Amino acid sequence: MPRLFTALEIPRNAAMSLSLLRGGLPGARWIDVENYHITLRFIGDVDGRTADEIVDRLDRIDRPEFQLRLEGIGSFGSKKPHSVWAGVSQTPDMYALQGEIERICQRIGLQSDPRKFTPHVTLARLKSSRVDDVVHYLSGRGNFYTQPFTVGRFVLLSSRESVGGGPYLTEEIFPLHEPHSAFPALGNSALQPAKSMV
Repeated sequence: MPRLFTALEIPRNAAMSLSLLRGGLPGARWIDVENYHITLRFIGDVDGRTADEIVDRLDRIDRPEFQLRLEGIGSFGSKKPHSVWAGVSQTPDMYALQGEIERICQRIGLQSDPRKFTPHVTLARLKSSRVDDVVHYLSGRGNFYTQPFTVGRFVLLSSRESVGGGPYLTEEIFPLHEPHSAFPALGNSALQPAKSMV
């Protein structure tokens, strides 16, 4: 079985903005634009039956679309940097979706993810980049941000045995619903004045 993970896709306009960050960092292996994504939950290698159960449970998730924007860049691995990433705006709906996926995975019997959820888009993997070069690269691009975009679905992706960074295949798509109006249609009874509690 391929390695599975759930993710949010990056729309074309935002991906093109990210692609402008490529280059200028010795020792970086840049991720292909079509492989940009935000990992929600790494699932790993599972058997076919478990994969089917995951898909069945994920298919029942009923959450609204939400807005995201990418902002800021950074690196993982302070003393020995191993990747460079773009940050993601703090959006409660994204955290709620990720939390529900995490609970589903644990109910199915998967180990809880030991890493704290840190939403990001990996831009490059670093093999032998010097800390000074990474600091210099980041310092010139710290004010990066994209226009907000709507997240209308999440996906189940698979990766084949490779060094990481793709190619990824979309195995399943799970749509999110349009947010309900702030003022839903109310029946007549809901329009009656509230009884005073005094």
